[in-house]
Amino acid sequence: MNYDYQTIKTEKLEKGILLVSLNRPEKYNAMNMTMLNELNDLWLKLKRDLETRVVILKGEGEKGFCAGMEVADIIKPQVMADIPAMYDLQMPIGELQINMRNCPQPIICAVHGAAAGAGFSFAIASDIRVISPDTRFSAAYVNVGLAGADMGSSYFLPRIIGSGRAYEFLYTGAWMNAEEAMQLGFASRCVEKEKLFDTALEIAQAIAKKDPLAMKLTKEAVNLNIDIGSLEAAIVMENRNQNMMISLLANRMKK
Repeated sequence: MNYDYQTIKTEKLEKGILLVSLNRPEKYNAMNMTMLNELNDLWLKLKRDLETRVVILKGEGEKGFCAGMEVADIIKPQVMADIPAMYDLQMPIGELQINMRNCPQPIICAVHGAAAGAGFSFAIASDIRVISPDTRFSAAYVNVGLAGADMGSSYFLPRIIGSGRAYEFLYTGAWMNAEEAMQLGFASRCVEKEKLFDTALEIAQAIAKKDPLAMKLTKEAVNLNIDIGSLEAAIVMENRNQNMMISLLANRMKK
């Protein structure tokens, strides 16, 4: 699978682990239209990538993970456009979060420094968040005159930390620091900055050792059951997955 891009770097670290790096460090890894299109392409391609078992997402450079969208490249054209043109611009932005969430491989987000706006949304659409003490998050859309809910934040954030605190962060655009992120269960681990990548890699290695189908089914079940209407429906999904895995294991044992 070819992952050759201008604004993101990819590297196959070891069997089954793909490192994806936002690569505009001179711009605090802010997302421009090129990065938006390349990320959409990446997440869609991963659906057909049978070799990759887990993805690590990080930001290049010392300044931070991602400062959000690049105003001159994305936000200003939206403001200047008419309503149909604005809708056409907004669609791939929303699709990015859907494509990311539908990526069958678990995504580990290693965050240092600021993760604001789009950077915040990349983190909340990931499955696991590992942070450093200098990390801070903000749903900064409301701070630039936009609605506080964008790029899936109104969907993901209440499900991760509860609606009460989610309302506060989305209404105010206030920063969530590393201590709050850990207290709220938003992040899984907080480690020193120099250990951030190694910690993410350690988790990725543990996941990569598991059966890849089992990991995909687990992610699918969690994603669906977040929205499912009853315990009974959740059990049906889990029973289906376990029956598939037991059949697979039985066939392997016969061989």
